[in-house]
Amino acid sequence: MKMLKTILATAVISASITPALADTDVYGKLNVSVQSSDSGEGAVSELKSNSSRFGLKGITQLDDGLSLVYKYEFQVDVTDESKEENLKSRNQYIGLKGNFGEVLLGRNDTVLKQSQGKFDLFSDYEADIKNIGWKGENRADDSVTYKTPKFNNFQFGLTYILDEENDDASTSFSATYGDGALKKDKFYAAVALDSEVGGYDSTRITLGTKLSDVKLGLIFQTQEAVETGIEKSGVMLSADYKIGLYNVKGQYQTLEDDAGITLGLDRKLGKSTKAFAFYTTFTPDVGDDESYLALGLEHKF
Repeated sequence: MKMLKTILATAVISASITPALADTDVYGKLNVSVQSSDSGEGAVSELKSNSSRFGLKGITQLDDGLSLVYKYEFQVDVTDESKEENLKSRNQYIGLKGNFGEVLLGRNDTVLKQSQGKFDLFSDYEADIKNIGWKGENRADDSVTYKTPKFNNFQFGLTYILDEENDDASTSFSATYGDGALKKDKFYAAVALDSEVGGYDSTRITLGTKLSDVKLGLIFQTQEAVETGIEKSGVMLSADYKIGLYNVKGQYQTLEDDAGITLGLDRKLGKSTKAFAFYTTFTPDVGDDESYLALGLEHKF
């Protein structure tokens, strides 16, 4: 009887909200891997949720050629945490889009972070460029993001981040050419600058190209800590080779004398589902070497 009441209640709620969600897409991603992790103190086996998420997004047509755009996204750990610790806020914003471009208000990835496109092939895994110490992977609260319309494939972006506690602000700027996923174009280029974002001034240059079934990416990064003035630089090289249902991937990244190498293999199981495996090794200038071996599944909806 209790189960029947739950089913009836869910059906009633779903029926009541369906008209309100007519212009809204419900989406998500489940990404879970079995992983052997050795951070220098011996290998341990673990089950990892790799930035699994769900959200709502939509576009509503308004008057005078304007559109209302919105997104409300959360990260969920489907393997470990429960209750209030399970959900983490991701990009959540509302804004307007028109002939002038697009303005978004809320929490959003900075335009420097967005400028790298899809060339960090192991983003959200151990080999994510932020895990070797690259700064600039910021999702900014209290931010205003503006992007111009595209002019001959060129686009400019600005993130303005309010610091309410200190009555201050920081900025992120980008200039891009082409499509960061190389779905529409064979070439991509971007230059992006952070000024005092997360305590760092950063410059990132991204280049990408597609040669037949091979996608190649190259990113240069320099960063300086605002308080200490310590400067660091690094480079990332990535390659993705599509062979039928498989994608063979490799990535090399550095920050000063720290380096990491990752090899991976994806196998498409359906339109929205894949199996994947990767092996990552980090060789820091100071400290123990690290290695990670994983096998997992991903499904998007």
